[in-house]
Amino acid sequence: MDSPAPNSQQTPWVRVNMGAAALGLEVGGDWTVDTANTLERLLADVRPGTQDRVEADLSAVTAMDTVGAWLLHRTGQRLSASGLSVDATGLSPRYRALLDQVQRNDRTCEVAPPEGNAFVRLLEEIGVGTVNALTTFGQFLSFLGLVMVRFASVPLHPRRLRINALVHQMEMVGLRATPIVALIVFLIGAVVVNQGAIQLRQFGAEVMVVNLLAISVLRELGPMLAAIMVAGRSGSAFTAQIGSMVLREEVDAMRTLGLNPIDVLVLPRMLALGIMLPLLTFLADLLGLLGGMILGWATLGITPAIFMTQLLEAVSLRTLAVGLIKAPFFAVIIATSGCFYGMTVGGSADSVGRNTTAAVVQSIFMVIVLDALFALFFSAIGWS
Repeated sequence: MDSPAPNSQQTPWVRVNMGAAALGLEVGGDWTVDTANTLERLLADVRPGTQDRVEADLSAVTAMDTVGAWLLHRTGQRLSASGLSVDATGLSPRYRALLDQVQRNDRTCEVAPPEGNAFVRLLEEIGVGTVNALTTFGQFLSFLGLVMVRFASVPLHPRRLRINALVHQMEMVGLRATPIVALIVFLIGAVVVNQGAIQLRQFGAEVMVVNLLAISVLRELGPMLAAIMVAGRSGSAFTAQIGSMVLREEVDAMRTLGLNPIDVLVLPRMLALGIMLPLLTFLADLLGLLGGMILGWATLGITPAIFMTQLLEAVSLRTLAVGLIKAPFFAVIIATSGCFYGMTVGGSADSVGRNTTAAVVQSIFMVIVLDALFALFFSAIGWS
């Protein structure tokens, strides 16, 4: 079986001579990436017969690159897999070195790198995670201390506090967060009444659901839900905003102009959140009680008058104060965490995403831990 005779020196060609004992194979022309499609068609016609060896004459090859060498090597491998011994001659030393290089590197790549001992890997991950967590916590405490120092110096240097930025942040973190906080706490108050009534009905004490609702909302659910919603909404926004400014080198420009980024970026956000979160907590308390009162009136027949009477008997001003006292501390944690992770953004947009996630997770975690510490503190002083 013969391919058409070559019509120029540069055109790739393959000629097959079917001998009795050997399969003669002559190739020539340019074996390069530009002629790969033609070579694929020509080499597909090379089929072994009853011969036991292949004698390949490569002396007419005028040019060869890695693609051509790979096609030649692959053809030899295919013929060898059919049980034929392949003897290639005539290839110039220059192209022979390229073909040898391709042959040496023809090995299967590992799908996945070899895995070590699973227990050792686990210990390594735990160790690295612990070191990273302690390092980050130390940096966070250092940043918090720096913010507190700058905040303490504001009365001595009132111009450091930018009123326009403070009012803008109060609107962003407070007023615009009102609808979602109000809706969530309203629904939670209704759920508490519904689930509490199911349990208290067994004892004929459905009216005591007012006590359950009031104490849980005023002491825990109101401040906690408000803080968590603000952490997810405003804390993440702080990180994304400041992180984007770091990427655009705006923070470096502030330092060049003699402005302290803590005064310009952190203090307005922290003060705004410190002012607005207690107000949001108070709003959450009212909406939580309102949601429970409406559901109790609709399903249990507890009228608003009965609800208010039972509410005043169940709680005192101290109960409301327990929840409101927590709010400024939650605000400092959320604002500082969001700004800290924004300031530590690296040189890529991916870093903004990672730090935004870390800021929200750390804020919520620290809010819950701080709430537990407050519970122990209030129990110790008799405010339980």
